[in-house]
Amino acid sequence: MSRIKIVGFTALLMANVAGCAEGSNPTRDLFASVGAGPKTAPAPDFVASSRPASLDYMPIGTPQAGRSTAARTADEIKAAEAELDAIRARNEAAGKSASELGGTPAPQPIPLPTKRKNP
Repeated sequence: MSRIKIVGFTALLMANVAGCAEGSNPTRDLFASVGAGPKTAPAPDFVASSRPASLDYMPIGTPQAGRSTAARTADEIKAAEAELDAIRARNEAAGKSASELGGTPAPQPIPLPTKRKNP
């Protein structure tokens, strides 16, 4: 290969690699500017309204809004535990009842009548 082709290929390769690292692809931008690139569709309304106007950075370490509900008190926690214990007791009783019903012996077959002889 000629030296010009090698330099051109290397420059194109480096531009693509740099474009991947920076978020902008010069080759894609070049093709898009002359009309040969992909057509970009505008974002739907629900997408555009759910995103902030600027996506420059993600804020890290900034305090978030507080909880919308207050934490439960010790009495509320004990009441919830008691409710869950009652539900567990009902479920265990229902399971025991179901296992007792399932443990009954199979019914005996009904004896079929025998044929009588005509006198």
